[in-house]
Amino acid sequence: VGTLPGGCDSVGRCFCRAEFAGPRCEQCSPGHHSYPHCYACSCDPRGAVDNDCSPAGQCRCHLNFAGHTCNQCALGFYGYPSCTPCQCSQEGSLHSTCDQDTGQCSCRPKVTGLRCDSCVPGTYGFPH
Repeated sequence: VGTLPGGCDSVGRCFCRAEFAGPRCEQCSPGHHSYPHCYACSCDPRGAVDNDCSPAGQCRCHLNFAGHTCNQCALGFYGYPSCTPCQCSQEGSLHSTCDQDTGQCSCRPKVTGLRCDSCVPGTYGFPH
């Protein structure tokens, strides 16, 4: 599937198409996946460590990125492509993750703010 017309060199190594590799073009070349189709990895240059991926096409993501091609923020981060840490207040939020687009943390009752770090109007005494 991956060999070019012209056969092999003097030591028996086949001439491969760009997306194939190996002595008989029996695997995908770096940056490709899913032999025998050998699709390009298409890793996001901002979120991926490099443009190589697993045989199933999963790119290696930097810590704050996620997704098959590393094109979204990981849990605990928001605002792709910057993927900023959520920084939710431990006392005022229900958990440490936030909305991946806006950074809004899930606040406990009577607590407000992007990071759940202040009282709703008409109340006082944060943290409760």
